[in-house]
Amino acid sequence: MTERDRRAAVLAESLYLANLLLIPVVPFVALVLLYIRHANEGDTLAANHTRQALAGSLWAGILLVIVGGASIGIGGPHNPNTWMVVLTYLVTCHAALVLAGMIGLARAMAGRTYRYPIIGPTL
Repeated sequence: MTERDRRAAVLAESLYLANLLLIPVVPFVALVLLYIRHANEGDTLAANHTRQALAGSLWAGILLVIVGGASIGIGGPHNPNTWMVVLTYLVTCHAALVLAGMIGLARAMAGRTYRYPIIGPTL
């Protein structure tokens, strides 16, 4: 593992967290560019973390935006029970995605590979 690999891995995990916590689109675009840059490097630390972070970001978009929107569409926007269920789902799901990203960031900083639980592609 080189220092360059570790820095790229930390950057990938940081972009994943920034996508979830700060602004949703700009870090995702930067993460895609970082993935393109490191995708052909084989089984390096940077390739592992960029692949995991990109997959996690895609799943986060599906889980938060599409499932949340579909739930509102199914339950109706004027039903208070819909909002109770949707808000509980979004808070729980978002917290789990952030926790997975924080563990991934810690593993990247330690120079170790990581696979997001359930949503991450196999190593």
